[in-house]
Amino acid sequence: MPAHIHILGICGTFMGGLAVIAKQAGYRVSGCDANVYPPMSDQLASLGVELIEGYGADQIGLAPDLWVVGNVVTRGNPLMEAILDLGERYASGPQWLSEHVLFGKCVLTIAGTHGKTTTASMLAWILDQSGVEPSYLIGGVPSNFGVSARLTGSRFVVLEADEYDTAFFDKRSKFVHYRPRTAVLNNLEYDHADIFGELADIERQFHHFVRTLPASGLIVTNGADAALKRVLERGCWTPVEHFGAPGGWEAGEPDGAGGFEVTWRGQQVGRVAWDLLGRHNQLNALAAIAAARHAGVAPEVASAALGTFAGVKRRMELRGRAGGITVYDDFAHHPTAIRSTLAGLRRRVGRARILAVLEPRSNTMKLGVMNDALPESLADADRAFVYSSGLGWDAEAVFRPLGQRCRCLGTIDALVAAIDAEARAGDHVVVMSNGAFGGIHGKLLTALARPGRREAALPG
Repeated sequence: MPAHIHILGICGTFMGGLAVIAKQAGYRVSGCDANVYPPMSDQLASLGVELIEGYGADQIGLAPDLWVVGNVVTRGNPLMEAILDLGERYASGPQWLSEHVLFGKCVLTIAGTHGKTTTASMLAWILDQSGVEPSYLIGGVPSNFGVSARLTGSRFVVLEADEYDTAFFDKRSKFVHYRPRTAVLNNLEYDHADIFGELADIERQFHHFVRTLPASGLIVTNGADAALKRVLERGCWTPVEHFGAPGGWEAGEPDGAGGFEVTWRGQQVGRVAWDLLGRHNQLNALAAIAAARHAGVAPEVASAALGTFAGVKRRMELRGRAGGITVYDDFAHHPTAIRSTLAGLRRRVGRARILAVLEPRSNTMKLGVMNDALPESLADADRAFVYSSGLGWDAEAVFRPLGQRCRCLGTIDALVAAIDAEARAGDHVVVMSNGAFGGIHGKLLTALARPGRREAALPG
C-alpha cells in the first residue's frame, strides 16, 4: 500500500498543488481545511483526494504515515494539538516537497513581490513547448495547462518561490527549502506586513535564499531593483544575469499589437509576438527567457514559445462583455501591481474609460500599511469603486484625494449597483482582489446584460 499523507490546509493554492503532485507520485492523499470549496475542492476530488471539512481531532484516527502542515495552521488548532500530544510525525509542505520530489532534480524558481505566478507559468510553458515537459507547482492556474501543478518524468521542476513563512514551527521563508540551480528574482518591495516588520526583514530572507544557490547555478535578477541589488551585495556565490537594465536582457519598444524584440548584451536574440498588457509582462518574459536559456532553451525558441502563452487565470482575465462593457478579473493586491495593471490597460484602450473595482483583501492591505500609495495606484482609472467592509481603517479618508472619482461601499450589492449606474458602452471594468470577491464578476455581468440596461446607461 502506498504511503499515506494527510494535508492540513489542503485547499490553499500551494498545498492543493502539493496534493496534486503527491497523488501523481503515487501517494495516498487526504486532507482537511476550514473552507472546502470550489475550484480547489473540485480539482482535488476529481483526483480521488479525500477532503474533510474542519480540523477535528478525530482525524487522528486516519493514522497517516505523515501529517503535512500548511502555514494556515496555528497552535490551538484541535488536530494539530492532537498531533503534537501524540508525538506524531509531521512536516511542512515545502519540507515534504524538497525531500520527496525535488531531490536530484534541476529546480528553477521564481521569487519576488510581483509577477511570480505569471513568470513561473511562462517558464513552464517555454520548457514544455521545447519538449522538456517540466514538473511545476505554481500559485495560480496557467491557462495553457489548466491545472496549477503536475509531476512528470522530466528532471526539470519549475516552482513559484514564495517568501512567506513556511509553518508555525518554521518561520523561514518557503523558498529556502527549494535549493534551485536557476533562480529568478523578479522584484522586491515591502509586503506581508503580518509577518515582516520592514523591507529589511524580507531582504534578509532573500539573502538566505541566495546562500542556497550553487556556484554552477544562475541568478536572473531585475537590474533596476535597488532592494535586490542590496540583497546581492550582502553576498553572492552564483553567476548573475540582469534583465530590464542596459547591458543585460532588454525589451524593445512594443509594436501596435504588443510584440517586442528581445536583446541580450545589445544583440537581438528573439522576438515575442503576443498581446499581453504592460511593461511588467515584458520584464516577466525577459526573466523567463533568461532562465530557460540556462536550462538549454535558445532565446529565439523561448521567445517564439511565448507567442502562444495564454496567460494566467485571474491575471487580467477577460470574464465577459455585456452591454458593450468589458469586465476583467485581476489578482492585483499591492499598489505597485494595481498601478502596473491599470497602466498596461490604459496603453491598450487609449482614451476609453477604465473603471477600477478594488477589494483591499490581503493581510498587508487590511493592516493599512499601503494606504499612502493606494490613491496614486488608481491614477489611470477614470472611476474607482472600493469595497470598504472589514477594514481596520477609514477607506473614505484614504481615498479622499481621488475626490468624486472614487466611491467606497460596504456591500457587494451596493458596489454592483453603483458600477451598473455608472458604466456605459465602451467602458473597461477591472475587478482587483486576491480572493473571490463575493462573486462580484458574475453579478456585475448579469446586471450589465439585463434587457434595456444598455440604453439606460448611455449619457442622455
